[in-house]
Amino acid sequence: MPGLVIGPMLRYADAVSASVWVQTDAPATVTLSAGPAGTVSAPTFIVHGHHYALLVLDGLDPGASYPYTVALDGEQVWPPAEHEFPPSLIRTIAPDDRLRLVFGSCRTSVPHDAIHTLSHGVDVLRSYAHRMMEIDEKEWPSILLLLGDQVYADEPPPAMVEFIADRRDTSGEPGKEIADFAEYAELYRQAWSEPALRWLLSTVPTAMIFDDHDLRDDWNTSADWQATMRAQPWWRRRVVAGLGAYWIYQHLGNLPPAELAEDPLLAALRDADGDGGAVLDEFAWLADAEPERNRWSYARDFGRTRLIVLDSRCARVLTPGKRAMLDASEWAWFQELATGDLDHLVIGSSLPVLLPAGLHQLESWNEAVCDGAWGPRAGRLAEKIRQAIDLEHWGAFRQSFDALADTVVEIATGRRGAPPASVLFLSGDVHYSYLAKAKLRRAATPVYQIVCSPIRNPLARTVRLLNGVASFAVAGVLGRALARAAGVPKPRFGWRIPRGPFFHNSLGTLDLAGRRATLRFNVGRVTGGDPPPLDALAEEELT
Repeated sequence: MPGLVIGPMLRYADAVSASVWVQTDAPATVTLSAGPAGTVSAPTFIVHGHHYALLVLDGLDPGASYPYTVALDGEQVWPPAEHEFPPSLIRTIAPDDRLRLVFGSCRTSVPHDAIHTLSHGVDVLRSYAHRMMEIDEKEWPSILLLLGDQVYADEPPPAMVEFIADRRDTSGEPGKEIADFAEYAELYRQAWSEPALRWLLSTVPTAMIFDDHDLRDDWNTSADWQATMRAQPWWRRRVVAGLGAYWIYQHLGNLPPAELAEDPLLAALRDADGDGGAVLDEFAWLADAEPERNRWSYARDFGRTRLIVLDSRCARVLTPGKRAMLDASEWAWFQELATGDLDHLVIGSSLPVLLPAGLHQLESWNEAVCDGAWGPRAGRLAEKIRQAIDLEHWGAFRQSFDALADTVVEIATGRRGAPPASVLFLSGDVHYSYLAKAKLRRAATPVYQIVCSPIRNPLARTVRLLNGVASFAVAGVLGRALARAAGVPKPRFGWRIPRGPFFHNSLGTLDLAGRRATLRFNVGRVTGGDPPPLDALAEEELT
């Protein structure tokens, strides 16, 4: 009898439709039954010997809640017997109700025992799942947004290293890093199989975007980095496996039903006569080699709130002097969606747009020197610095930062429709959390950067101190001075950081009700008990 490997995962949900994703251990017909919402079935499709299905329910009622079950070949497999968690629910969006968006990034999947809690801290997402079991369903999140590094392909956890060592020799490249699709499949299984997290993912809609560790540290930092990696004999296999697995495990569930129905790759995999691995591999290679052929960015509307999630890794233009965070087609797509006439515009980017100001200036200086502002010898040294200390955020793609800043100013001042109540950037990556507020003149709309990182992968205490001093003190003095010396113009607007930095494992909660916006950071408290409880770290009324 076939069984579930991962899932069910409730991925997309709007007012009238929802999608549920599963991975099975054998070919099967998957049936999703949601009571009065109806029943839908689909056969699994095969990729590199692994079996998947994505099922869509339409015609649902707004603001409704439907308990559901999953069966394989007619036998119920979810919820399993003696399930200790509440029923899994499909919950649709009520456009006029409060939107509760929970978000974070950077989560390792090490065990939850006392030793790993001491070394890696509390898995805040797991603690959040247990908190959900104790509160009313009306208080549950509307959506969970995971902003990168859902898995660490270059730093796999110990159980994954054992899996790798059992199937191949790790003395050669890529060593104990992920090598192929089968290893990515196991990496995702380990990341998403913890019981409480599995239940959370079955009942909270999720949206995701990759960051560098989903493939490799500093992915697409620069053209020099990319050329060095492409010269490695093992890299093509890695990038093909990484982007292919990302499409299956993360991206596919980001898409609304209308886009799923028109997606040529999904149709090809479903229609394949046998294993569709070669089809996915070809897509993944072209997605890396010719980024403009594919768009990883996506958007969702929740009543009068719009969420736009930007790919700030694969869509980059890396040509020196012409660097861009998004290629031309992706930028044009974003410009069509970046408007007013909303209550809130939320822009997700794995990389922060508004870093601590001095660090932002340091990155802009580095880009200018890499591009020749101080001559070729200084440019070569600047490239080494860029890669060594990760100077690759929006400030290091200054043309894109300025264009994005101009767009935000136009929205906030009413030149793209009625000004929203807020424009909010949500990001991760940097392994500390903070709230930044832009200083905009004559703007009716406040603009904030909210960074929440990590969910579970804290910096060591000494590194926290050094990182804090470097980002908020040294860079503040050094960055501005170097930027001026290299002729880098000031940013379009300034910003300050009223909250943070917080170096805890944390999870952010953004409540959007009408034109009000409230932010809360939660952390896990180590008490010796399991699961560790959640504590509120900070709360801020944004509008």
